[in-house]
Amino acid sequence: MLTNSIAELDRQHLIHPVSSFRGHEARGVRLLKSGKGAIVTDGEGRDLIDGFAGLWCVNAGYGQESIVAAAAAQMRQLPYATGYFDLGTEAPIRLAAALADRAPGDLNHVYFTLGGSDAVDSTIRFIRYYWHSLGQPDRDQFISVEQGYHGSSSQGAGLTALPVFHDGFGLPFSWQHKISSHYVYRNPVGSDPQAIIDASVAELRAKVAEIGKDRVAAFYVEPIQGSGGVLVPPKGWIKAMRAVCAEYGILFVADEVITAFGRTGPLFACEDEGIVPDLMTTAKGLTSGYVPMGAVLMSDHVYETIADGAGSKAIGHGFTYSAHPVSAAVALEVLALYDGGLLENGRKMGARLLQGLGTLQDHPLVGDVRGRGMLAAIELVTDKKLKTPLPASVQPATRLFDRAWDNGLIVRSFAQGIFGYAPPLCCTASEIDAIVERTHAVLDQTLDDPDVREALR
Repeated sequence: MLTNSIAELDRQHLIHPVSSFRGHEARGVRLLKSGKGAIVTDGEGRDLIDGFAGLWCVNAGYGQESIVAAAAAQMRQLPYATGYFDLGTEAPIRLAAALADRAPGDLNHVYFTLGGSDAVDSTIRFIRYYWHSLGQPDRDQFISVEQGYHGSSSQGAGLTALPVFHDGFGLPFSWQHKISSHYVYRNPVGSDPQAIIDASVAELRAKVAEIGKDRVAAFYVEPIQGSGGVLVPPKGWIKAMRAVCAEYGILFVADEVITAFGRTGPLFACEDEGIVPDLMTTAKGLTSGYVPMGAVLMSDHVYETIADGAGSKAIGHGFTYSAHPVSAAVALEVLALYDGGLLENGRKMGARLLQGLGTLQDHPLVGDVRGRGMLAAIELVTDKKLKTPLPASVQPATRLFDRAWDNGLIVRSFAQGIFGYAPPLCCTASEIDAIVERTHAVLDQTLDDPDVREALR
């Protein structure tokens, strides 16, 4: 079929995630045809640097032949097997062991999902079962953090704290509560790290007291808030929040769907602060996006409590495609690539990315540059002193994405005027430098827009 025929079929039949249905009908699809390393090629044959690794996920880069070979070999041998009825296959068993071996502390038990959203949803169910097993069914209240993202499942979307995932859906539920984000650049207490930590600790304690300390089941947080604008907490913030949860006996859930598998440097971002969560969710980089898969990593005490609570009864939670053998085979090969040099390259290129983006700090539109490893953001403003965001009339999400695309760069463009970066860990130095150079070009072109110049006055 010709490209325009595919575009018309897309317009008529394919529903895209988190999109304006009418807006997409009007704009039409941008077709991607192929990819190699950090480069993707569109339907017109143009090469673009994928500075966002698909959707924070293609950590190993495109076209890794060893991953394709692992998937093909497993498909030929056994393309599917259920995990029900005490059945199993070698690849997911080995993968569970490999993850447990690499994960912090006693996260020794793994439940496989199809992705991040259903991993979060699974934790909600496991946590409820945990407290029922302990004879405390009234501990049914959950706390998360403003600006946070915990998927778009029916329950997880309520833990997500972004309005677009609530509007029109009747969310959040009454049992889902929020505390303020650490958002260093725009924190009401200022930018002093200890002041932000103290304020967050106080707010979490106050929220627990408001709900009732015997009612709170769990606290959810991303080590770095991704979809909220790549918000990096002060050093020690995560550890302080973990300590409060431990004090109150509240289960601490680290949502590492974005941050795991080298995105921030180590295999898991929890390693940055030396904490061990009670449960941890992962996905995305687990298979480098080549096939769907997520995972819930569960600590020994959570697993044992649920197991003892159930006794000989089956625990009624399961998916047809949990522990899919092809996904597991892919994930094992991706782990081998991480161990074989990708993690180290990601650390080096992450440092180069942050250094390069830092050189843009003096640009008239740049208010803040932040990040850790291969996860970064630039926040644009029209007044650096007042931190005035780009006006909504500029439509930053679409204008900045379109302009980056025209410059041969794919990045995440947030509605509040933030560029998000999450390049593949396989990036070369020249590709990282090109990401910075093309970003600079986008900034300069945007600065020349009459409505942007008007806002700068």
